[in-house]
Amino acid sequence: HWTSKNADDTEWFRAAIELPWLLPLTSTDEKIAGVLLSILQACRLQNPAFLNTEEGVMVRTHIDFPREWGLGTSSTLIAALARWADADPYSVLFDTLGGSGYDIACAYSEGPVVYRLEGRKPVVEAVEFRPSFVENLYFVYLGNKQDSREGIRRYRERAGENAAFTDEISNLMQEFLAAASLAGLDSVIREHELLISKMLELPRAKDLYFNNFWGEIKSLGAWGGDFALVTSDRPEAETKAYFALRGFDTFLPWRDMVMDGR
Repeated sequence: HWTSKNADDTEWFRAAIELPWLLPLTSTDEKIAGVLLSILQACRLQNPAFLNTEEGVMVRTHIDFPREWGLGTSSTLIAALARWADADPYSVLFDTLGGSGYDIACAYSEGPVVYRLEGRKPVVEAVEFRPSFVENLYFVYLGNKQDSREGIRRYRERAGENAAFTDEISNLMQEFLAAASLAGLDSVIREHELLISKMLELPRAKDLYFNNFWGEIKSLGAWGGDFALVTSDRPEAETKAYFALRGFDTFLPWRDMVMDGR
């Protein structure tokens, strides 16, 4: 028996799955149940003993932020189930939902990381990112949830195996980490956004929603999707008011969003 609850303790999904065969019995959403079963079956492929019993199991998940925010919830679920099943989470992801695996790396990390794929092999490196201007960084929810798989497909269609493009993005990432000032970070974000915008043939979030904003805005996740990273050299209250006036009320300072466990 599987039950999933929202941050306010309301139930958003429930299913019953027959063990040991991992067959659906009942659910409140067949599509979600199908995704869940595919993840469980992928775990079983790696560990035949996983849930291979007729003894009943009660599973409860409880999210601690609004579910519509995204924030890698699918990959977090995969990471949790793979850990339970003693399975490789990246293989489970690649065999089910697909994607780069970046969110899996984040789910297992206790601090900032940089991530890349070498073929199908994930490479995760712990890094430091504690800029002196961290109080000038914010997150704004755009309220436009994107399909990560569609975003990845679009990127791969256009970028493909373009080594020069990949190298340029990697160099910008290093510059992002090394930025010594807010102005320096703004420059990197602007260059990165313009580069991705050109490659995907999609407008920047700043051009779409905030073309008169004084700072910079970087899309996070699927392009133009759930959240954006915002920089501002003006007071927090003034920055928050700018977005609130335009209907973007979910405004989170870096300190409220990022949990630095190292």
